[in-house]
Amino acid sequence: MMLAWEAPDHKTEAEVVQRTAFYGGDGTDDDDGGSIFYSSPTQMAIQVDGRRTVGPEAFAKIAPACPAVAHPITVRNLFDALTNSTGGRLHFLIYHKYLKSLDNVLRSARRISSGHKAPELDLLDGEVVLDIFGAATTQPVLQHIGTSTWPGRLTLTNHALYFEAIGVDFSYGDAVVYDLARDLKQCVKRESTGPWGAHLFDKAVMYKSSSISEPVFFEFPQFKGHSRRDYWFAIIKEVLHAHKFIRRYKLANFQKAEALSVATLGILRYRTVKEGFHILPAYFKTTLAFNLAEKLPKGDKILEALHGELKQHCSRFRGGDDLAAQSGSDELTLADPFPLSAHTLVRMGLLTLKEEYNPEERDFAAGDVQIGGTSSVQMALERSVGYSGRVEAARATLDQVKVEDIDTNVAVLKVLTKIIYLPVVVYNDANISK
Repeated sequence: MMLAWEAPDHKTEAEVVQRTAFYGGDGTDDDDGGSIFYSSPTQMAIQVDGRRTVGPEAFAKIAPACPAVAHPITVRNLFDALTNSTGGRLHFLIYHKYLKSLDNVLRSARRISSGHKAPELDLLDGEVVLDIFGAATTQPVLQHIGTSTWPGRLTLTNHALYFEAIGVDFSYGDAVVYDLARDLKQCVKRESTGPWGAHLFDKAVMYKSSSISEPVFFEFPQFKGHSRRDYWFAIIKEVLHAHKFIRRYKLANFQKAEALSVATLGILRYRTVKEGFHILPAYFKTTLAFNLAEKLPKGDKILEALHGELKQHCSRFRGGDDLAAQSGSDELTLADPFPLSAHTLVRMGLLTLKEEYNPEERDFAAGDVQIGGTSSVQMALERSVGYSGRVEAARATLDQVKVEDIDTNVAVLKVLTKIIYLPVVVYNDANISK
């Protein structure tokens, strides 16, 4: 389908082949005797058949039709992550690698939800385990509270964080629950930590809320770098932002389930990119929908458009507008089209809803797939991304300039005032007294 969208006729196909001909090469060895079989798997995939590739437009239009594969808010960032080393063209073998990695992540999540290797936690209805880290004998998470440190296992669900301390017999104690769903003035930050409260290792996530007396630090030991900490920081923030979105628009029932399902599938895709391609997209390139909306300028418009589409999904009836007007917008009957992301999790066995829900008796509308049009979410996203370019330019300016004296300070101020379009008034000696 992506190839068909990329080249719907022979004329367009010829242009695409000409535009991407430089990818393939002739498949022969280099002059220095090196073999293509010693190149990276990505380069191998390109050399197989460089003509059968797709660009961002085709991927962004088709991929979100399957909610497990992509979401409209982050689909272009996902494309950039997958084509990071292929010049902005997606080869089928790379896409197949992504699907295979995604399948492995979904199978792992399904095994945990079914009780296989799952922590003994008292989960709520609709609570899905997103990831677990901290084996008792190899790489436990270190929890720091004040000057005290405990090794243990950390579990993240779409509602809370659970920490289970490891005992002397390598068994897990009762879980301490850190609720991410309620409005508890919660704060999550990257932090440095170490023994006796020393700030030595930049590998921790700090969590604090009004329900605990002092901040809690979760340290993720890693020999080199802090990618493991950055991953956990991002997915914890995604859960917090999802519940902030739910509280803001007072979502309930199936609307709430759909919002959490969007976050759940986004985290599983984020985990797929990390494990399959060893990439952690950050800043404006993240593949987490709620994190991206919170970071982008005018991101509130994206969330507003998402809420509008969610209301439209959950209020559309097969019987027409009269039936929709007679019922509440948050309540669904068996005749309603079911929200796409929540429907996906139910069919995968990751989410269990009320007993009256039967996926075989319900039909759902693929309203996110619009042919020849642009959804309100996509329009809001495009406007927000346009503003983000100015913000990135400002950040790059600040990163590159060294502030050494007052002349440099003045230069920085001049650049910033041009970027944010603020008028500048300069007073000379003649009018300074005025």
